[in-house]
Amino acid sequence: MGQSTSRGDMLSSGVRPRVQFSVGEEGRHRYNSRRDDNFQIPSTVSASDMESSDSGRRGSRVELRRSSIFSTLDLVPHLEHYASTVPRLPMRGRPSLVALRNSIYGLEAGDEPVSHNADGPQGSAPGRFGWMTGVMFRCMLNMWGVILLLRLSWITSQAGILLTWLIILMSMTVTSLTALSISAIATNGRVTSGGLYVMISRSLGPEIGGPVGMLFSFANTLACALSTVGFAEVVGDLMQEFGAVVVDSVNDVRIVGVVTVTLLLLISLAGIKWKSKTHILFFIFVYTVSFSNYFVGTFIPPGPEKQAKGIFGYRGDIFISNLKPAWRGADGTFLQMFALFFPSTIGVLSGVNICGELKDPATAVPKGTIVGIFWTTISYLAISATVGSCVVRDASGNIAHALTGNITDSCVGLGCNLGWNFTDCIESQSCDYGLANNLKVPGQVAGFYFLNTAGVFVAALSSALGFLVSAPKIFQCLCRDNLYPYIGFFAKGYGKKDEPLRAYILCYVIAVAFVLIAELNALAALITNFFLCCYCLINFSCFHASITNSPGWRPSFQYYSKWTALFGAVISAVLMFLFTWWAALITCCVMFFLFGYVNYNKPEVNWGSSVQAGIYNMALSYSVSLSGVEDHVKNFRPQCLVLTGPPNQRPALVDFVGTFTKNISLMICGDIIMEQERQTRPQNATEWLVKWMNKRKVRSFYTPFSADCLRAGARHLLQASGLGKLKPNTLVLGFQTNWRDSSPERTEDYINTITDTFDSNYCLCILRMMDGLDIFDQFDVGVNQGFEPDESVESKDQQSPGRESVEDISPKGDGDQMKTVFQSDQGNKTIDVYWVADDGGLTLLVPYLLTRRKRWRLCRVRVFIVGDEDNMEAGRNAMISLLRRFRLDFDDVIVMTDSEKPPLAKNLSRFEDSVAPFRLHDEQQQDVSVQELRAPGKISDKEFEAFKLKSERKVRLNEIIRRNSQHAALVLLSLPVPPSDCPSALYMAWLDTLTCGLHCPAVLIRGNQQNVLTFNCQ
Repeated sequence: MGQSTSRGDMLSSGVRPRVQFSVGEEGRHRYNSRRDDNFQIPSTVSASDMESSDSGRRGSRVELRRSSIFSTLDLVPHLEHYASTVPRLPMRGRPSLVALRNSIYGLEAGDEPVSHNADGPQGSAPGRFGWMTGVMFRCMLNMWGVILLLRLSWITSQAGILLTWLIILMSMTVTSLTALSISAIATNGRVTSGGLYVMISRSLGPEIGGPVGMLFSFANTLACALSTVGFAEVVGDLMQEFGAVVVDSVNDVRIVGVVTVTLLLLISLAGIKWKSKTHILFFIFVYTVSFSNYFVGTFIPPGPEKQAKGIFGYRGDIFISNLKPAWRGADGTFLQMFALFFPSTIGVLSGVNICGELKDPATAVPKGTIVGIFWTTISYLAISATVGSCVVRDASGNIAHALTGNITDSCVGLGCNLGWNFTDCIESQSCDYGLANNLKVPGQVAGFYFLNTAGVFVAALSSALGFLVSAPKIFQCLCRDNLYPYIGFFAKGYGKKDEPLRAYILCYVIAVAFVLIAELNALAALITNFFLCCYCLINFSCFHASITNSPGWRPSFQYYSKWTALFGAVISAVLMFLFTWWAALITCCVMFFLFGYVNYNKPEVNWGSSVQAGIYNMALSYSVSLSGVEDHVKNFRPQCLVLTGPPNQRPALVDFVGTFTKNISLMICGDIIMEQERQTRPQNATEWLVKWMNKRKVRSFYTPFSADCLRAGARHLLQASGLGKLKPNTLVLGFQTNWRDSSPERTEDYINTITDTFDSNYCLCILRMMDGLDIFDQFDVGVNQGFEPDESVESKDQQSPGRESVEDISPKGDGDQMKTVFQSDQGNKTIDVYWVADDGGLTLLVPYLLTRRKRWRLCRVRVFIVGDEDNMEAGRNAMISLLRRFRLDFDDVIVMTDSEKPPLAKNLSRFEDSVAPFRLHDEQQQDVSVQELRAPGKISDKEFEAFKLKSERKVRLNEIIRRNSQHAALVLLSLPVPPSDCPSALYMAWLDTLTCGLHCPAVLIRGNQQNVLTFNCQ
């Protein structure tokens, strides 16, 4: 293959390798090492990224990446290294720590750095707009809608100029506070698409973001219908003036509205460039032509025809007369006028909704939104003031009502001072003109009436188009997040711009349905509440993100305050109910329903929301506060460290502990990993196992720990697990069923783990499943047989001793959720508690906690105690009295008076046979070495005789248990503490004997000799 130079030779000769890598046509990296007498550390590493297109290969583009001063493989900071927000995903172009540690002079042969595609996906980029064309123009056009040109003059007549200004300023205050919050959220990271929905969902999480996305996309569709109905009303009035009525006034509005929405849909389907150009043309027309026409008209001296309609030009007496309110009709209240005007402010979100089309959303959104609000506020104030200074409230429109001479007797109204007698229509309330009676006053004031009408057309159509463009894009993003069922169909995009054509059709259908209502005021009530709800959540998002002090909350827009955001949220919520309480209730009900659905389904998304930061803050604060709380027996909870190994391999052990700890106390699943297994264990095994527990609805932490043996790993977990007072006090193991076949060292390791638990002052539980034992043997991991009898176990799961394969550690696609007996309804079976040793009460507390669960609630708890026949009744009454004082509603107490009788010969013989392989008789001791005499697990004759009485009592106790508990759902038995001089094999034989022959789960349990129950109140 050629001559090779060793590393040592190269170092001794003073020649260092120079390393290059490149990307070939197949995307694989090639490494070349050559000698270079003039060695120089390269400052850059070049990589060629091969790109493809529809026509074939294009050539390669070389992108330079500057190296760090530490290594040629170690790169300097780069922007796109931080593009991913999801943890544990490989970063583009950044070498791993393993690659850096194993590098030779910056790069080792065999390492494959991640290639970086600088160009990204092929295809032209979507249209990009600045802050004026993309945000300001859109906001102003959507705020200059039908309310401005069709309702503002009527609101001024009802509320007067002063209160109208107050309504405008209050509305714009709420809108401005919301704009500040939007600016802060928009500048806290790049928002590519989805507008408001993406901002809220990524800030507050899917539980709040999902309802907001659904509500906001629906509200935008309704806003499109609102603007369309306003446009159709004006067209219907023109048709009546020219005698071109098709059906009637209402149905004409419906016909024109449906045709208009259809045309707007076609414009929307034409693409973003057409929509943007249309908006710009609309803006120029409204701003330069329509507004100029109106303001110029206010200065033109009115003729007799205009004066007959109540238009007299600027006059101080008219201005003073219109300053105060003049409420008329059932809807003539301040709140009703406020609610009617507020939809004019909903266009403030138009720029945010297309943030994916902006060049720089972080700059464009704050600047364009705030400037747009400023100018629209000025325009609203100016129009309300000017129209209130030029037009009286009531006029007849009849030129014959002009006064001749100075005859003003019996004349009523301000028109008397202006030379007009409108008394008849004022008294009969039949005036057709004036601020209070005609909705087309701005057009009548303008220099050219039809030019102003065209302005109404443009403003209404531009608003409708803007909302029709925004709604489908928001809904498309919502559908792609899969938060709700049956809406994924609308997530599909078409073309290079990924246009949501299906969502366009859906929004079109909804808009047409509401256009057919043909009632502007009814639509305004619903829209007001929907948008106020959105404003409330926008401000609350900003407040919540600020109050949680998350390091990720770093908005570049600094002109906001968390308290102004909170005020905006509160005032928006209050206004919802003040405006239209029934619409507010409907909105809240819809929000709660959508929230409940997402909260129940727990979608698997990770957006780094402020809710996550808030949960962390709360958990940290409470954990620190808990550290200062002294322990009390009334607050004792069994906080369990469960040595499960991979939890999905021992579901019965997980379910047993989860049954009495869920929502009550701490549970930690400890997985002790042998050193030799670390190499084959996948890196994301922890994530898999946590997902498995979450799907099983087990509220537990998972803690893997590498150790050389079971005892070492358990000892370290006992010392290091937990946080402050959230620290385990109970160790839970599975029973080592294969102790007879295991090596003596393994059995000794298991027993030492038990003794270490007691030495650490921990409580201990050992679970034994009889129908196929659920074990915890760190060295012999068999399949978990702790299932219901009708569950079949395939032969492939019956593995030989040794840890299961890497594939078995994974949750097998989250579908491998085997059912255990602890997940089944136990009916009215019994839980038998053999409380033969006073351990502080843990033996009674665990069955009590079990009976609080739905599946175990009907079970009867029986307590078995040791006593003699002469004092049986007294002992039983004493125990019943103790249980009652403990407030434990246990059904029966049974006194075992025959526990000291000798066991049956066959059972004793079976016990002796079980320990026979571990016996070391006296005559054998002369023929064995000293090492064999000291080997763990061996039982000498002297030791066997010393513990013979204890062994017989355990055999006898097993006979009593089998006689009384054959049909029990669960048996709990006091665990004997291992004597220090007891051989490990003999102690394992005791545990095996105590629990053998049962057909239900058995738990050997022992407290730490400290009280966990009390009948005192203090």
